[in-house]
Amino acid sequence: MTNDRLCAFEWRAGALAPGPCFGADRDGMEAFARYLDGAQGTRAYLVADLVEEDFQRCLLPHVGGSSGRSLVERRLAHAFRDTPFRHADIQDRDSEGRRDDHTVFSALTNAAMVQPWVALMEQNRIPLAGLYSAAHLSARLVRRMGMAQHHLLLIAAQGGGLRQSYFQGPYLKFSRLTVLAAHDDVVDATALETAKMRQFLTSTRLLGRGEMLHVVVLAPPARVAALEERCEDDPELAFHFIDIDSACARLKLGGDVDTAEQLLLGLLGRDSLPSQYPPGAAGRFYQIWRARLALNCASAAIGLAGAVWLLAGVWGGVRDGGQAARLLAEAEQLDARYRAIMATLPPTPARSANMKAAVHLDRLLGATAPAPAPLVALVSRALERAPAIRLLALDWQVQQPALAQVGAAASLTAPATGDAADPIPASVVGLPSAPVQLLRIDGDIDVGPSDYRAILDSVNRFALDMAANRGAAVHIVEAPLDVRQSVKLSGKTDTGDAAVKPRFVINVTWKP
Repeated sequence: MTNDRLCAFEWRAGALAPGPCFGADRDGMEAFARYLDGAQGTRAYLVADLVEEDFQRCLLPHVGGSSGRSLVERRLAHAFRDTPFRHADIQDRDSEGRRDDHTVFSALTNAAMVQPWVALMEQNRIPLAGLYSAAHLSARLVRRMGMAQHHLLLIAAQGGGLRQSYFQGPYLKFSRLTVLAAHDDVVDATALETAKMRQFLTSTRLLGRGEMLHVVVLAPPARVAALEERCEDDPELAFHFIDIDSACARLKLGGDVDTAEQLLLGLLGRDSLPSQYPPGAAGRFYQIWRARLALNCASAAIGLAGAVWLLAGVWGGVRDGGQAARLLAEAEQLDARYRAIMATLPPTPARSANMKAAVHLDRLLGATAPAPAPLVALVSRALERAPAIRLLALDWQVQQPALAQVGAAASLTAPATGDAADPIPASVVGLPSAPVQLLRIDGDIDVGPSDYRAILDSVNRFALDMAANRGAAVHIVEAPLDVRQSVKLSGKTDTGDAAVKPRFVINVTWKP
């Protein structure tokens, strides 16, 4: 976009293709609106190459975070209050003192030159990715081509006129655009504007007297010879001429690039830089476009993952089906071999199914049949923590269900008829699960004479240790001393017989 027109370029397959141009008048605006019709899904990058672009250098305190951003926004709004198209570039810092930030403020001061084009894009819902400046894009060109000097002046003839951008190292400090009339000679204008620019830089103390200014002129190959003849070096001025074709080769840009503005546009199209000036409300359609693209990518990824999962499932089903068929064939072969082997064996009194059931029953009984050893082991561990307790007798038995007990009692009282006795209930021998076991513990306590508190504490601790085992329930049947309120205390506290020890009885019910 220049002061008098807007030219469209299309970026296709990594190359720039020139499109139509539209004048900055009513007819041009209408033609541009027709051009945008139907292009709602195409991203747009708007590059401004205007005379009304101002640059200011400023020193700001080095402040980070949101406070620093607020400071920059306030100073930027104060410097350019009449335009929304403002940009701040924090470049480097002082090496001494407070180490302030070197900041360059820039703005498109005539917003009326930009807003009509942006408004048309907003009306047609064009995803405007960013608003850029040709001067700021030239800074990226200097860095990408490695042309940085302590004092560098880049001159290029573009659509808006003759662009002159001054750099200190890789940082842009100032830029101006000189409009060329139709009869002006670009070669003579380059030499004259270079002299004016050097005088301006010296007067503003950007360039010290006696310091070398390197001037890089970017021009088409046909114009380089005339520029070399017209522009002469002196002790404070050194010219360097780069033709467009050499610059494209160094930047590895494809397509037919004939002018400096196409070179900058090609660099922008390949690198997709963030917006330099705020595009305003028109930028929301670009955010919508990005959200739509992210959703489409996520949907494609989910669909691809689903397809991969489906293929894996189908392949697994086919593989499992083949394996199942192979196993069935092996099972049929084994059955045939089994029948053949069984046919050669002599007849046996018991069938193989009965023998298999007997083996299974034997294993089940070995795992669930009741035995006193596990319960006695619990008593042994509790006795290790109760040295004062001495065992006198252990009575172990298996608890029978009520119905089984009734049946057993009936069989014992029935008259003998010569038939076989009823079998032992299955629950007693551990079928289908291990039965409840009962253990009666008779013991006495060996403590000091008349120390009834120690006697009671020993029995209680022993009972609590047994009850702490999983599945165990403990009941003290007879305590060494009956301290219930309903019982009358009687007898002597000390009989004088050391052989008589306090005795107790405990019942333990245990479910393995």
